[in-house]
Amino acid sequence: MCRSIERLRNSDRRPTDAEIGEAALQFVRKISGYRKPSKANRPAFDRAVSDVAAASRILLDSLGVRV
Repeated sequence: MCRSIERLRNSDRRPTDAEIGEAALQFVRKISGYRKPSKANRPAFDRAVSDVAAASRILLDSLGVRV
């Protein structure tokens, strides 16, 4: 989908909040079509980034690792 979003699931370390935030921002930019939203759309855009980042953290923390 978006080539600039990197895979964050690694078995050797937990992704940082900054890494998850950057991936969430890229995802929301891609699906919204906005690189920089207008003032009127900024709250919705920022909320979407926050929600995607939170869901991503839950997912990554919940995935099991094969041994």
